[in-house]
Amino acid sequence: MIPSLHQQSEELRNNNSSSLELTELALQRAAAADGEGARVFTRLYADSARAAATASDTLRSAGIVRSPIEGLPVSIKDLFDVAGETTLAGSVALRGYPAATESAVVVKRLIAAGAVIVGRTNMTEFAYSGLGINPHYGTPRNPWQREVGGVDGGRIPGGSSSGAAISVTDGMASAGVGSDTGGSIRIPAAFCGITGFKPTARRVSMQGVLPLSENLDSIGAMAPTVLCCAMMDAVLSGEEFVAPVAHPLRGLRLLYPTNIVRDGMDEHVAASMQVAIAKLSAAGAVIVEQEVPVFNELAAINAKGGFTAAEAWTWHRQLIAERKDHYDQRVVSRIMRGKEMSAADLLDVLHSRRNWIAKVEHQLAGYDALLMPTVPIIAPKIADLQASDDAYYAANGLILRNPTLINFLDGCAVSLPCHAAGTAPVGLGLAAAGGNDRRLLSIALAVETLLKQ
Repeated sequence: MIPSLHQQSEELRNNNSSSLELTELALQRAAAADGEGARVFTRLYADSARAAATASDTLRSAGIVRSPIEGLPVSIKDLFDVAGETTLAGSVALRGYPAATESAVVVKRLIAAGAVIVGRTNMTEFAYSGLGINPHYGTPRNPWQREVGGVDGGRIPGGSSSGAAISVTDGMASAGVGSDTGGSIRIPAAFCGITGFKPTARRVSMQGVLPLSENLDSIGAMAPTVLCCAMMDAVLSGEEFVAPVAHPLRGLRLLYPTNIVRDGMDEHVAASMQVAIAKLSAAGAVIVEQEVPVFNELAAINAKGGFTAAEAWTWHRQLIAERKDHYDQRVVSRIMRGKEMSAADLLDVLHSRRNWIAKVEHQLAGYDALLMPTVPIIAPKIADLQASDDAYYAANGLILRNPTLINFLDGCAVSLPCHAAGTAPVGLGLAAAGGNDRRLLSIALAVETLLKQ
């Protein structure tokens, strides 16, 4: 059982542990020769982390606690600016480019809240895949079946926030901060058996974050529980932390779409979802299975690459001209789809999105949240996807499909573990229209409590 941020915070409050002790343990796990740390982190901040932890302990001894995450070790994805460092975003193409002169807003907020940043985590290059495979720094391995996978085996962690998830599952950080453009927080959370929260995009500043799509990017956290994610979200958004209160399950109305989101669902995910839904129904929740017709339209809207291809090409076109050979070729090929998109194509997507959101929100008006499998399959084997372009792209499309719906909706979403102990991790996704973040966290807290019984 991974300790929650709340549990660790209580240990610190009761003087049963210290920030320096928690930080040393996290750093030891990250540096262990037989561990995942070399694939999880692109850079460890051992010295500065120890200094920050010592400062936190000193402040706490004087009665100063800056936030609920005071003194807790946290990891940050490799696309957040840190003053004095070049932000590489899981790539080697930017090596030698100028260092950031200022840290990202979210990094500043973490430091101001007393979090101890232990390092930068590995990711899919430039965040452009939901698989988590990285040919430059290695691929962090999913904790499930890792011991039978061998050094060159194992299953994907999910992406793009791959290292962030494994930093949490392996105790290298209490929480991992990542980004989510089409599921990059929720996918690794689902595959690795932890909780991931994607807030409404506008709630968390993107200043100082290397972008993938300015229309879709959002910043959130992966952690052991819903309460952990809520604690992190308050810091990242610059809001005062208000602990969520579990929403009553009786009478809760959840819409479970019958189209798109279940296509290609494997037997284990289907069985895990069925068990979770049975528990919810027995607790008095009303699960309505209904088609969401507008979901069928999204593939056509994004047929030419959508926001991601167009905006990624805009940011990368000069770098690709200079250093294309330095890119992961499976990433750069997708970015270059944006080269063929015209301004009219992009405006078509922009205008279609407004109408699409209005239709979804209209259907959601009678419900408390959407319910769906975060990902319709269990984590594939790394070797299978590395060996075949066809397998890679097919898996990537299927894995991104459900989470992408919520990014295009400009909504908020959470992934909760819903699998039986000892089996492959499965994520149950809950989502709502934009701006309903606190209410969704309250619903997720209630569902999480039920699923743990």
